[in-house]
Formats: sequence, C-alpha cells, structure tokens
Amino acid sequence: MASSSGNSSQIGSEEDLMDQRKRKRMQSNRESARRSRMRKQKHLDDLTDQINQIKKDNAQIVTTISVTTQQFVHVEADNSVLRAQMTELSQRLDYLNEIINLMNNNNNNNNSNDNTFSVHCNNNGVIGAFEFENHHDFGNNYMNDHWNMMFINQQPIMAAAAEMLQY
Repeated sequence: MASSSGNSSQIGSEEDLMDQRKRKRMQSNRESARRSRMRKQKHLDDLTDQINQIKKDNAQIVTTISVTTQQFVHVEADNSVLRAQMTELSQRLDYLNEIINLMNNNNNNNNSNDNTFSVHCNNNGVIGAFEFENHHDFGNNYMNDHWNMMFINQQPIMAAAAEMLQY
C-alpha cells in the first residue's frame, strides 16, 4: 500500500505542474492579446489622425481652388474689357488711317505736296509718331471739312467688367 500512496502524490504533483503550465500559458496568451489590442488601437488612432489631416488638407485645397477660380474669373473679365477696348481702338485707328489716306490723296489730286500727314505704327499696331508738314494749312483744311469734325468730340473708351459680363 505504500506504493499506491507514493504513486498518488506523484500524480498530484504532475497535475499541479500541468495546472501551473496551463496558468502560465493562459497568462502569456492574455498578455499577447493585450499587446495585440494595444497595437490595433494605436493603428486605429494613427488612421484617425491621418483621416483628420487629409480632411484638413482637402479643405485647404478646396479653399485654394475657390480663390484661384475667383481670380481666374476676374482676369477673364479684365481680358474681355481689354479685348473690347483693343477692338474699338483698332477700328478708330483704321478710321483715322482712312482719313489720312483720303487727305493725302486729296492733296495729291490738288498737286499740292505742302500738306502731308503720316502715322507710323510698329508691328503691333501701336502708333509711334505723327508727322505733319505745313501745320497751318493742314489744320485749316482739316477743320473746314465737316466729315472730319466727327472725330474731334470722340468719347474716351470706358468699359466696365460688369458691363462686359452681362449674358
């Protein structure tokens, strides 16, 4: 009978050893699960921070696009006004050149070379110089011709962007 009691104490110590190993394993698994939950939470926090930063960047980009669009519309309006002014000035220059040609032709027909007038333009159509010969006769002839009087009281070019953008 002595052998059976020694055998049972050995079995009890093996069970205690197995229970102890099982508890250690459970504790280790709990720690591992806790670390895994912490990593997941940190990853979730990082993603949340990234989302907030992207939302902030997106709002800034939307604001920049809005400002740029407003500036573009303003520049387009200014360009429309400038195009209209350029067209009007080009027409005026064409009319003035026609008058000059008529005056020069009239002077050539009268065999009088004393009254000549010319306009010099660069390649862009910008007037660079006026040349008159015999100013006194030119002024008298020019002012006495009633067709030339319509250009004296010409109004300045005034065009507002708001007027140009009315659809």
